[in-house]
Amino acid sequence: MSVQMKSPISEMNSNESRPLRLADETPAIVVRDVDLYYGDTKALKDVSMDIPKGRVTAFIGPSGCGKSTLLRCFNRMNDLVDNCRVEGLIQIGGKDIYAPSIQVAELRRNVGMVFQKPNPFPKTIFENVAYGLRLKGVNEKHVLDEVVEKSLRQAALWDEVKDRLDLSGFSLSGGQQQRLVIARAVALEPEIILLDEPCSALDPISTAKIENLLVQLKERYTVVIVTHNMQQAARVADYTAFMYLGELIEFGVTEQMFIKAEKQQTEDYITGRFG
Repeated sequence: MSVQMKSPISEMNSNESRPLRLADETPAIVVRDVDLYYGDTKALKDVSMDIPKGRVTAFIGPSGCGKSTLLRCFNRMNDLVDNCRVEGLIQIGGKDIYAPSIQVAELRRNVGMVFQKPNPFPKTIFENVAYGLRLKGVNEKHVLDEVVEKSLRQAALWDEVKDRLDLSGFSLSGGQQQRLVIARAVALEPEIILLDEPCSALDPISTAKIENLLVQLKERYTVVIVTHNMQQAARVADYTAFMYLGELIEFGVTEQMFIKAEKQQTEDYITGRFG
């Protein structure tokens, strides 16, 4: 008797009332004709896409293809790189985020970022999560207590640390530190969370916890993740963008792309013929 295997995406989307279609989605991030230069080197080439609200979108592609560079455009982290300039339009909430009137600090509060390696602050677990609120002038103990607990629960970490909130964030394991960083990001109630290879330095058990967390986070936030792990994209992402040499080659529903990509180049990468 043959056994039919369900794909992870099929299981995840089985509760959707209708099949996923980009055309039906509300954009959280609008990208139009974006070029990015490091000096005279063009790192992104005419990228256009609408990243849907309340979904997980994965960027895949070989090293140096521009996926992390594009991700960092969304909260202007590339501003910190010398001789970097961005041309084209990126809108969040209907606003051009590169307009002179945009307050970059406020943008980064609204578009949280989690990096490849966990980067907790040299503070207690509690103060790591409360840090952003304190910067905004929030110091009432009952408010901080409530937000810290809520954020740690959203990051699936509360039950593991609730009795040791006064210990250093560095006392946690790598996987716990990464979830602590996610809790720190969600404490500010951003609309969008960006994750740049958040599991690459973690063991398989910690990776599974982060992946389960990402699926839960999309109920409250728009999630964009860069990953080298195509199986991870298949497990967690509703939509996937394949990039190569600074160009967006294909962008669509993850399950469809992994079963039958529209572009031969995408299929070759997914099946391991290159990259």
